[in-house]
Amino acid sequence: MAESEGITEQLKATDQVAWVGEMNNIWSRAREVVNAELIYN
Repeated sequence: MAESEGITEQLKATDQVAWVGEMNNIWSRAREVVNAELIYN
């Protein structure tokens, strides 16, 4: 997900706050996908 959205190590090096925010967003979406597949189906 991060690669497809352009979240790179360069962003991490230049703007750590934005990088953390984007990674948390991706992590939350991934967790929702897993929950939907494993728990709710």
